[in-house]
Amino acid sequence: MLMVMIVYNEAIDDEVMGILENCALSNYTKLNGVFGKGATSGTHLGDDVWPGRNNILYICCENIQAQKVLSGVKELRKKMGKEGIKAFVLSLEDIT
Repeated sequence: MLMVMIVYNEAIDDEVMGILENCALSNYTKLNGVFGKGATSGTHLGDDVWPGRNNILYICCENIQAQKVLSGVKELRKKMGKEGIKAFVLSLEDIT
């Protein structure tokens, strides 16, 4: 099992959720309105100086599903450019 973590600009939430739908994944944990700074996406603190916020999705899935999610993220990155989306894959050692 793997954990895919997707961090993305809240402005592209519909597109990111579409990736999960296309991968037939319905189980996830979503954190809305998080703050951060990326090398290409810039600083997002949700205020007048640094507007914008990010969302984070955590998806626990099998390796094949994780690869489909990563493919979807790569395609979205090509379309959105610097809008801001990254995916990270973490190995899960135990699920209780």
